Amino acid sequence: MQKSRFTFARIKYRSGDWDTDQRMPSNLLNSLLEYTTIPLDQEEKIVELSSNDLFKYPFCYLSGHKLVQFSQQEAANFKKYVNNGGFVFVDDCNHDIDGLFARSFETQMSNLFGAQALKKIPNDHKIYNSFFKFEKGPPTTSFELNGWGDDLVHDYLKAITVQGRIGVLYSNKDYGCEWDYDFRNKRFLAEDNTKFGVNIILYAMGIHS
Repeated sequence: MQKSRFTFARIKYRSGDWDTDQRMPSNLLNSLLEYTTIPLDQEEKIVELSSNDLFKYPFCYLSGHKLVQFSQQEAANFKKYVNNGGFVFVDDCNHDIDGLFARSFETQMSNLFGAQALKKIPNDHKIYNSFFKFEKGPPTTSFELNGWGDDLVHDYLKAITVQGRIGVLYSNKDYGCEWDYDFRNKRFLAEDNTKFGVNIILYAMGIHS
């Protein structure tokens, strides 16, 4: 995997709707440019889960609202990618622990890594202080506060850990939609809500403060 330059790689999978939150990648890339000095590819890369191109990228993003049902090749690649040191940030656009995306994705993870592999991570995990400090764990999204989805505020994230590091970070908080706006509009926010995205990416790249 190439770690010298960061590429925001989005996973395209056969089922469901993988192409969500279309402005979010450029927003996070702008935040990395603003807050860090890491070299960046300026545009998002779409990579098919069934392709060996997946293994070029140490960070990948997977999201959707609908069914997640991997083909045999997609499943094999996903498992190999995670076990070989890759990092997948998975975000449920439904913000619903009982929704179709959540239930089907979690079933896929159980099939690949075991029924107990996906676990809540503590709110003092180093992903919450890899760059910016989030003492209370994962920041709340406006979708949670507005009662959309399952009408819950999720005070945790889940993860599959491989040899002491997160391989799959899983959110029901809908960060993708929270960060899906033109980066130039951040000046209207009291606080930049993409800062946790910076933490996720730097943790994935093995860069910690």
